[in-house]
Amino acid sequence: MTDNSEQKAGLVMNIISLNVGMPVTTHYKGKPLETGIYKFPAVGPVRLSADGLAGDGQADLVNHGGPDKAVCVYPSEHYAYWEEWLGKKLDCAAFGENLTTAGLLETEVCIGDIYEIGNALVQVSQPRYPCFKLSQKHGPADMPAQVLKTGFSGFYFRVLREGELTPGSAIVKVSSGDGGVPVLRVLQMMASGRGDKRGLEELVRLEALASGIRSRFQGWLDEE
Repeated sequence: MTDNSEQKAGLVMNIISLNVGMPVTTHYKGKPLETGIYKFPAVGPVRLSADGLAGDGQADLVNHGGPDKAVCVYPSEHYAYWEEWLGKKLDCAAFGENLTTAGLLETEVCIGDIYEIGNALVQVSQPRYPCFKLSQKHGPADMPAQVLKTGFSGFYFRVLREGELTPGSAIVKVSSGDGGVPVLRVLQMMASGRGDKRGLEELVRLEALASGIRSRFQGWLDEE
């Protein structure tokens, strides 16, 4: 059954821009850097498989890509803040995201939420944790720290049913994740939750949370 509470409330959820790109070699602090953060809007339907979008790739396969991070999502609602903070106009895919979206915020989207986009079915798996490549692309060295401060991180989908995505496609919520744990809550725990035993115990039980994050949290618990 479709959970259409967002639609009833008048909230429109859709893809503003569908972005793909293969890794390129650039420079950071005087050294070559291979990165997949440079993505560009696609003009037509793009095939989505369990590994991600056709024509898209990652350079760092340890920290990016894989089934639990098949699709990177970033809310378009945050762009105005970053344009003011950076002092420049930003194009879609400024954060290396595959989907620039409307209506999906880290404070409201929960781990395990399932959405239908076109004929594909996807599930929220984890937050996107900011890294230095945002600084490489945009300049300020403290940009990752600012992402954590604001909570404007974006998040990842895993793919439950392969299909095709199209720019402008509606995003329809199908079901809510068990536990109702917002993406922002997990991001905060990743950043500063190492000593929060109760919080860690809650999140390691969250089956829809990406296995790598659950393992990290379990490791922190085992340190006790």
